[in-house]
Parts: sequence; structure tokens; C-alpha cells
Amino acid sequence: MTRYIPALLVAIAAIASPARANAQAPCDRACLIGFISQYVGALVARDSSKLALAPRVKFTEDTKVMKVGEGLWQTASGLRGYRQDIIDVRQGVAGAYLVVEEKGSPVELVLRLRIVNRRITEIETVVVRSAAEGMIFAVDQLKAANPAMTLRPAPSSLNTREAAIRIAMTYPEGLRIGSFVKANTPFAPDAYRFENGRLMAGKECTFIPGCNDIKEQRIPTLAEITARVAAVDEDMGIVWLRMDFGRGSVKDPESSLTVWEAFKIYGAEIHAVEAFMEVMPRGASSGWD
Repeated sequence: MTRYIPALLVAIAAIASPARANAQAPCDRACLIGFISQYVGALVARDSSKLALAPRVKFTEDTKVMKVGEGLWQTASGLRGYRQDIIDVRQGVAGAYLVVEEKGSPVELVLRLRIVNRRITEIETVVVRSAAEGMIFAVDQLKAANPAMTLRPAPSSLNTREAAIRIAMTYPEGLRIGSFVKANTPFAPDAYRFENGRLMAGKECTFIPGCNDIKEQRIPTLAEITARVAAVDEDMGIVWLRMDFGRGSVKDPESSLTVWEAFKIYGAEIHAVEAFMEVMPRGASSGWD
């Protein structure tokens, strides 16, 4: 009779621990999208107890390490309609650009979550409240995600993860040497770039002369630029880079422009570029380096 006891105990443990079994299940695309919704819902409710947090979760806002519940958690008051998700199933990363209300006023929010065993282990956020903080702040133009970014490319046109990263990295290389032409950055004919809600390059751009040609437009030479891959959305053809532009990106020599830039890539070309950015002290650690 005793030989059946171990099998019985295993069966009882399986029945008694459905939550544990669920926690170990892979977090697919829908699961990761759900974590973004869970996070922003808890944020505007100012109730972090609603989150499935790992015991040693790390949280930063504007590169500063904080406790979950501090920073924007104390002032967020609502959500607006704009949301652009960037989902990296392979790495368990759920990223988003959002517009959140803070005491009734709109602010731009960059959100990166890392999910392990269906628990949030990393929370990286950037909050941009004004043109003084972001150089550009056309937040009222951010009504909904751009159709070019939400378009699902045909599977046959998607590049491999590695190839998409290589294509995206030609963009910071162009900035490093001061020329997208010399870097051979492969922009599609319809390519555009938005920065903090404002159209800054592409056929309909009127911001400055020449901005209608994204590849040929005049750009600064940013020798100090650094970039890391934050996420790759292999289903949607999006590579997300976190870049520090370094010296020369803003007038103040002690400051630098930190940029979260999403590249829509398929057919070996960049079709769209969308960025949220913030001025930060030059040389400051991101908190995740």
C-alpha cells in the first residue's frame, strides 16, 4: 500500500497548487499585454497592491531607483487614448508608450516591464511633462497609436530578430557619424519619424527645411551616442532602442538627450520611427546599464 503514497502526494500537490502551476506557465503575447494594462490600471488607481510583483522587483523613474508607489504613482489621475505596445515574448518584456494624466494634465510615459514566472521583476519608466523636460512636447497630438506602427507585416516580410536589430542599429550609427546616407540606414520611401508627438521627418514634415527627406535631412554628429536593445517585437517588426545621445544633443554641455526609439522594420527597411525623449544629466547611468 505504501508504494502508492508518493504518487498520491504528487496528485494532491498538483490539485492544491493551481496558482503555482499557472505562475510557471509561459507568458505569451496576450499575457504580456495584460501586464501593461494591469500596471497602468494600478498606476491611475494609485494602488500598487494590484500588481503581481516579484519579491525583489526593481523600479526606476527617470533613471532613479524608487519604491513601487513613489514618483508618478502619487500623482497619476487618469489615462488618455494613446498607447503603443512593444511586446518581446522571447525576453518576457512588455513595453509601451502611453499618455497619462497627472492632476488632469497629460504627461508622456515610457514603460518597460520584465516578466518572469508571471511576476514583474523589472519596472523602468520615464515621465516627460513639458518641452523643458523633453525639448519637444506635442502631447496633444498623441491621440492613438499610428497605423504604420500597428500594422502587422506579412510573416514573409519580417526580418529575423538578429537582422532587425542590425538594421535598427544603423540609425544610431548614422547619428554617430552625422549622416544616415554614410551609415546606409535603410529607410523605406514612406518612412517618417515622430518625437514626443511631433512629426520631425518624412514626406509631410514641415518642421525645418529638408525634414521631408528622412535619409538626406541634416542631422547632428553625436560621437558619444550609446544604444541598448530594450525589446524586439518579432510579431510586429519593431525594434526598441534606449539611446543616450551624449554631448551635443542639447545646448547645455552638462546635459544629454535620452531617447526611447521604436523602429518599424520589415522587408529589410525602416518604415517608421517613433520616439519619446527626455533631457537628462550628461553621463548619468540609466539605472539598468
